[in-house]
Amino acid sequence: MKFEWYLALRYFKGSRKSSGFLSFIKYMSIAGIAIGAAGLLIALSIVHGFKSTINGKIMEFAPHVTINSFVNRPIERVDTLMTHLDRYPEITFKQPVIQGQVMIQTRDGVTGTTLKGVNPEIPGHGVANYLSEGSYGLSEQESGLPGIVVGSEMADELQAEIGSVITVYTIEGIPSLINSPEIKQFRLTGVYETGIEMFDGVFALVDRKHARALFKYSETQADAVEIRVKEETDISAFKKTLGQTIIFPFYIETIFTIFGNIFAWVELQENMIPLVISGMIIVAAFNLIGAILMMVLERTRDIGILKTIGSKSKAIRRVFLFEGLLVAGVGLTIGIFISLLFYYLQVNYQIIPLSQENYYMSYAPVEPHLIDFVIVTIVTFFLSGLASWFPARVASNTDPVKVITFGR
Repeated sequence: MKFEWYLALRYFKGSRKSSGFLSFIKYMSIAGIAIGAAGLLIALSIVHGFKSTINGKIMEFAPHVTINSFVNRPIERVDTLMTHLDRYPEITFKQPVIQGQVMIQTRDGVTGTTLKGVNPEIPGHGVANYLSEGSYGLSEQESGLPGIVVGSEMADELQAEIGSVITVYTIEGIPSLINSPEIKQFRLTGVYETGIEMFDGVFALVDRKHARALFKYSETQADAVEIRVKEETDISAFKKTLGQTIIFPFYIETIFTIFGNIFAWVELQENMIPLVISGMIIVAAFNLIGAILMMVLERTRDIGILKTIGSKSKAIRRVFLFEGLLVAGVGLTIGIFISLLFYYLQVNYQIIPLSQENYYMSYAPVEPHLIDFVIVTIVTFFLSGLASWFPARVASNTDPVKVITFGR
């Protein structure tokens, strides 16, 4: 072991009986760095968890790309449009959808919603993965009524349970004797819950042929075409490619434009919270200046003796610089342990619950990334080394003659 490391380790252990106050300052510095590192790592893991959870729900539930019509009319000859889309290998799934505003009623409640007619054979964009009750069945049930799937908030508002009969009314313009609503009954087969209000309280999914009958569409008409692509990172590029052939009267929307406010909110959380929390590490690291200065004052006689026997200023500077890095290393190790302990407790026991109405999930998700631990480690040692440099320089500039002569 090098002389500087050996001496720094001896000083760090603080074996002197008279160094109680100095040990207290050292422990406070360690605690400050530990809390700062743990706070930053926990904050980073939570914001990563928020981003992955919310983005994952949106990406799984909603279509990546949607083709709509500019005019307030359905898309004519949607079969031709579907044939045109066959040429794009990036597409993994596509379907025409029929949707419109309806009144939906049960025996105990009534509300307005968006009725969406989809392909009954393919679970619609991850809805089947979020079923909290029942199953994803839109075909005719044993009772002869077709199935319908609704969100949890809508089911609560309607006081509907699996098996409840749901009546759907569609009408255009002002109701009258010659403008009566189209009416059809369904049986509730499934309830999905994503935790996102705009999903759970808006859509009611039925077989496309029943939506076509309610809205009086022909076989070749639809309101939109929903598309999913192979890679989520290619969505924007695919939109540009598709836009070269899909022109007026059609327009293309991506999931990032439809749900841009949610994506922006998540990005703000991920960018701002770590910047705020990282201030804890900066404050803790620069507290080392006071701690190392106290160590220098405590060891002034030792410094004088070392210089008298021929120790160079660089060696003495490194002793106190290494001592500061030892404080940072111990504090960082404790901070990493605390963050990993928090990760274990949160994943297994959900010690931080959340309001699902406000945060789209019932508890704070955590997703630690290895790169965060690497960056926090580098930043902590850099700031701690920077903070230790000034008192170490003071120690190296001590005049040995004055120290030995006057005892200070």
